[in-house]
Amino acid sequence: MRLRALLDTPGLGLRLLGGEDELDRAVRGVMTTDLKDPSRYLAGGELVLTGLAWRHEPADSERFVRILADAGVAALGAGEAELAGIPDDVVEACARHRLPLFAVDESVAFASITEHVVRQVSGERAGDLAAVVERHRRMMTAGPAGGGPDVMLELLGSDLDLRAWVLSPAGRLIAGPKDAGAPLAPEVRTRLAAEHLAALRAGRRAPHRVTAAGVTYSLFPVRAAARPERPGQGARREGVPAAPVLSDWLLAVQADAAEWPDARLDLVHGVTQLVAVERERREAGRTVRRRLAQELLELVQAGAAPGEIAARLRVAAPVLLPGLDAAPDWQVVVARVEQQAVEDRAEGARRAQALLEELLADPSAAGPEPSDRLAVAVSGEEAVALVPLPPSGDGARGAAEESGADAADRQPQGLSAESLLAAVREPLAAGLGDEGRLTLGVSAAVHSAEGLRGALEEARHARRVAAARPGAVCAAGHQELASHVLLLPFVPDDVRRAFTARLLDPLREYDGRHRAELIPTLEAFLEADGSWTRCAARLHLHVNTLRYRVGRIEQLTGRDLSRLEDKLDFFLALRMS
Repeated sequence: MRLRALLDTPGLGLRLLGGEDELDRAVRGVMTTDLKDPSRYLAGGELVLTGLAWRHEPADSERFVRILADAGVAALGAGEAELAGIPDDVVEACARHRLPLFAVDESVAFASITEHVVRQVSGERAGDLAAVVERHRRMMTAGPAGGGPDVMLELLGSDLDLRAWVLSPAGRLIAGPKDAGAPLAPEVRTRLAAEHLAALRAGRRAPHRVTAAGVTYSLFPVRAAARPERPGQGARREGVPAAPVLSDWLLAVQADAAEWPDARLDLVHGVTQLVAVERERREAGRTVRRRLAQELLELVQAGAAPGEIAARLRVAAPVLLPGLDAAPDWQVVVARVEQQAVEDRAEGARRAQALLEELLADPSAAGPEPSDRLAVAVSGEEAVALVPLPPSGDGARGAAEESGADAADRQPQGLSAESLLAAVREPLAAGLGDEGRLTLGVSAAVHSAEGLRGALEEARHARRVAAARPGAVCAAGHQELASHVLLLPFVPDDVRRAFTARLLDPLREYDGRHRAELIPTLEAFLEADGSWTRCAARLHLHVNTLRYRVGRIEQLTGRDLSRLEDKLDFFLALRMS
């Protein structure tokens, strides 16, 4: 605002004592002080209000006014209550330094003037920022993006003193302030993402207010233009909350927006729309990767020749890993999202696709364009990710051996099921709630096209193992498929009961009549890997006694414990009993 407008405002009790030619100066803030030297707190453009408590003699006026003039303040407002008027030496000093001087009537509180100035300046800044937002939006709509979300966050910080961050639904930092303030801690990001998804699932209107680590944040969803602006406006089944979009970003502002005027809320919503444009650009950039993945998946599922799949892999590798000389290894991740509010199975698969792209984005590549070293396709109700890894073939192994690397260093550093979910389990579980589930399966790394079909089946089977576990967010990896224990839950109950009864009931009946302890003997014998000596020592028996018991077990069941197949049957029967 201008000094002239301030002087013309009724009710402020300002009277001009000098500097009429300077009334077109802009006022960018206000400061109240009675310090002799307030220079360290001045940035320029302020209206300085003072009660003149610093003045003890006429010479003090010259020093004080000179400090204000050197700092570039807009004007000085002096209260009349302390000295029953404004001393002439103050008026003269202001005239010498061309500093406009106002007398503030003793009936007017400095707080009233401060409130008026701050309101006017904030409104003008908001208007300036809104104009910038609109201009930036038009530029991005017409051509390439101009700086990404960081530009808008810088404007929010510099013009409205708002610290803000753009986060992924899993809590990954997309953009944030570049100032020296404390960064947003990972646990805070996770909490904000979880609260955001929970609020969307409950259908609450944005902004969502959250307190984390003693600080209040307001959360605004960043939605694509085609989706409803407010939660709860989309179509839903009767009695079922609308399913939150688990791949959308959010804007977290370090402030309580509950009392904000509509103009400021509209401005921040405009910023979210601007960030949404950047998000859509990123989505468009993934089109090529998705198409490559879909073609690869269809070839693999159709049983195409390895040579044809290998040729398609050679086309995909430069897109996903530019600059890589050797052919990469590959790993497959399969995901399925089940949400009660999503009736369309194809829509559920697309959500799983977007979510996999978010989970598998390179965490070391911060910003709106992370290194997407993956391709995600859709197959039925599942999303399938083909993730390239640094090669570990013969050439890579030879180079590693020449450099002295050991065998462990030469193994591909693939993804693990638990590492994918470690940092995102809380927000995703909050977003899914009781009405949905996310299940993931991860294959081992394969070195060629021949192994890709097996990796796909391995990942799908691992996902089914994860689906058999309780919880909203579950994952299983290829390492777990090597254990028979995870296969047992898939055996029907009636088959399990019949199998164990056929092998173990004769032994239980015999133990019940003779107290021969054949079942404990069988367990100990299998745990000792069939070693007579170790088993006898563990049971504190003579070896001949042990041989007699094992012979009785074989006689009652018709099995031979020297055969691997019969040992395995007994082992599984004991595990299922």
